[in-house]
Amino acid sequence: MTTVVESDFLFEIDHELDDLLDQIEEQVEAEGEASEELLCRFRQFCEIHGEKVDRIGRFVRMMEAREQYCRAEAARLGDRARAAANKVDRTKSMVLFYMMSRELRKIEGREFTLRIQKNSQDSVRITDQAAVPKCYCRIEARVTGVVWETVLPLLPDELAKALESSIQEARPDNDAIKAAVAQNEAVPGAEVRRGTHLRVA
Repeated sequence: MTTVVESDFLFEIDHELDDLLDQIEEQVEAEGEASEELLCRFRQFCEIHGEKVDRIGRFVRMMEAREQYCRAEAARLGDRARAAANKVDRTKSMVLFYMMSRELRKIEGREFTLRIQKNSQDSVRITDQAAVPKCYCRIEARVTGVVWETVLPLLPDELAKALESSIQEARPDNDAIKAAVAQNEAVPGAEVRRGTHLRVA
């Protein structure tokens, strides 16, 4: 796997551009927008002349490589964390079984003491998940806005309010918005337009 250090050699980081973008980002986070001075410096940097084009291209490639590396590392470290957690659980279970089978309350070492202790509260063990009635389940569902707006008016007020209060997140459905606009329907709060992007080749 390519490391960040190796990537720095593969693609020369443009420190001037990196520092400028960091300043712009910090100012946007702190004040809501970048100062005209910083934006002017960025526009001056982007004046398209040979070497500056290459500097921008190298910088974009480097940042793309770094993004891919960080995403891969996050996934790898997540897997390692889950594996470590599983080993912790397995080890504790085996030691607990050993101690209980020998009626031991604790085992002392030079640094640590392993002790059987009652939990502070009761725990639930599911023996057959399919058999548990839905009223004893917490249900997370994803429904389209069309289904939501069709069902909600059919419910008694109290039940409708309870359902509305259970919403964790409601995000615009881009596919539904595009389909509506394609049928010449107006969607308040949204517009569909063909944008542009920068291609580095």
